[in-house]
Amino acid sequence: MKLPSRNTTYLALIFLVATVVVVYFMPGDSKHKFSYELNRPWNYELLTAPFDIPVYRDSATVKQMIDSIDRTFMPIYRRDEAALERVEAVISDATNLSAGTRSRLLTTVRRIYDGGVIDAQTAAMIDQGNLPEVTFNEDNIKVGYATDAMISQRDAYAMIDSVFSSSPERAEIQKLGLANVIVPSIIEDRKASDQYRETLIQPVVAAIGVIQQGERIIDRGDRVSPQVYQVLKSYEQTLEKMGRHDRNRRMNTLSGQIIFVVCLFSMIFVYFILYYPDTLVSVKKMLAVMLLVSGFFIFAVAMSKVVSSGLYIVPLAILPVVIVVFFDARTAFFVYVTEVLLCAVLASFQLEFIFVEILAGGAVVFSLKELSKRSQLLRSALIALGTYIAGYVAVELMSTGSLSSMSGRLVGYFAINSVLISFAYILIFIFEKLFGLTSVVTLVELSDINNPELRKLSTECPGTFQHSMAVSNLASEAAHKIGANVQLVRAGALYHDIGKIENPAFFTENQYGVNPHDVLTPAQSARIIIGHVTDGVRRADKAKLPAVVKDFILQHHGKGKAKYFYIKEQQAHPDEEVDPAPFTYPGPNPRTREASLLMMADAVEAASRSLTDHSEAAISALVNKLIDQQVADGLHNDSPLSFRDISQIKEAFIKRLRSMYHGRVSYPPEAKAKDKNLPS
Repeated sequence: MKLPSRNTTYLALIFLVATVVVVYFMPGDSKHKFSYELNRPWNYELLTAPFDIPVYRDSATVKQMIDSIDRTFMPIYRRDEAALERVEAVISDATNLSAGTRSRLLTTVRRIYDGGVIDAQTAAMIDQGNLPEVTFNEDNIKVGYATDAMISQRDAYAMIDSVFSSSPERAEIQKLGLANVIVPSIIEDRKASDQYRETLIQPVVAAIGVIQQGERIIDRGDRVSPQVYQVLKSYEQTLEKMGRHDRNRRMNTLSGQIIFVVCLFSMIFVYFILYYPDTLVSVKKMLAVMLLVSGFFIFAVAMSKVVSSGLYIVPLAILPVVIVVFFDARTAFFVYVTEVLLCAVLASFQLEFIFVEILAGGAVVFSLKELSKRSQLLRSALIALGTYIAGYVAVELMSTGSLSSMSGRLVGYFAINSVLISFAYILIFIFEKLFGLTSVVTLVELSDINNPELRKLSTECPGTFQHSMAVSNLASEAAHKIGANVQLVRAGALYHDIGKIENPAFFTENQYGVNPHDVLTPAQSARIIIGHVTDGVRRADKAKLPAVVKDFILQHHGKGKAKYFYIKEQQAHPDEEVDPAPFTYPGPNPRTREASLLMMADAVEAASRSLTDHSEAAISALVNKLIDQQVADGLHNDSPLSFRDISQIKEAFIKRLRSMYHGRVSYPPEAKAKDKNLPS
């Protein structure tokens, strides 16, 4: 199938953006050089130090020690000698002050600054008892001074105000604006404080030892003890630092990551090209799939960084649940396996991760097949939990020969993971609204005959409603037989003729003795009959039915003809070439197996009502004739139906019609009871 150029551009853009995003969030080259966990066996050969390895404290210990330093850290302060001079200059230059007031004010200010003026933040620390003394750098020697006599700017001004209690003096001093002139004389020396803090932290982050080149680190089967664990982390940190300066190595790693992601994403696109080419026509569907795959990978990256072994908390099994709802089980499992392989680069034990995740995801897919009830998710979540634990036990027994090293924390993560699976409905709802997709749950809701559109059909077109119900049952039986989407066929069949609501009396199944076509020409009648397709689409738009249901309305006659009126027109004009266009449905022809099924079921069910002979031979002849004629007319050329599918559809139709028209036992007339009062 050739795609429109615009679609090809959009798909290429989706592929490119998804690749860039995933590669961007991928771990560096050396972060996962080895996969190991604390207190778990080492799965590699003997590891010796290829160079001198400085051993550092683990990040948690470093953080704890730095936090302890910060809690007790005393900043370095310095004196601003010019602060007093500026205040003295303002007072000395004041012409409104008397000599006595000026002298007393200068004495008060000098006494205040002798004790020290501090800012509000430092004053608060002193009041809370967190700063009993301040430290000064005097000739590179740290000297502490008590903070008892130090006061804040606000308290300094209040002290001046209390000394000069007489109103005239106070008024004169207020004119000076000392509140803005008095500034701290003891202020924090930020540069000196930072340097001092750095000298305290340096021993914490510095190496605490060195593993000499050639020294044994760990061998296969050894337990990764806390000491060895820290040595391995230091080894990886050293490799990472070395890698930052190795441009070729970084480029090679990036190239490998790009190739890895491109290969996996190409598998997804090739899968849809081979098995679901119609999906590529709908760019939104591919966008939804790639958004799911990329989104879960980013979530997995975040969880693996935040929590140790947090990768196992990520509910990857939600991915196949969502895919099952919008596609099918085969597609769901394929995309899920691709996602697991993508996320495996984040795992410490990649084989364990791949095995456990594929096992659990496969169990979820096979337990669902078709999601139509909320209770199915709860059941799948429980199945996933059991499968996770079983897979984990199997890996532990295989790798260690015992269950002593099993992590209860990991089992807890599996439980959290399984609980999150049951919330897949939220994601399904979001994607359904965001991308215009239609879930099986929505199709089940649409198939409820209490739906307003179906109720109107049953009220105004009872014959059409019964026909639609019969077509729905017939098509659903065949869909189940060939493995098509049963819920989709059922919903499409129920709504395929809703356009007849506009003119119910013009359709045979709704007529009661009077046929309005008797007063119309064949062309006029054909226009009304064909019009039920466009009328149905308009009603579907008004009722906001999903696009997949509207496709059934458009395609259930394809580009076939209203043959009854076409033949009547030919009979009325035997010597003329009748133009088939006015008698041809607008189409398009069926493009899916489900749409082809509906076309076949619609024709077979309608024609079977005219049968007088309901024997197996008569029913078989009718089914074969109608379907073979549709195939010969090319109505199913755009559908992916196979010859095997068509054969199975015929068998299903024949079997169903036989059960619908089977003979019934003729009951004998009831004998009249004798009157007991009459003589025998």
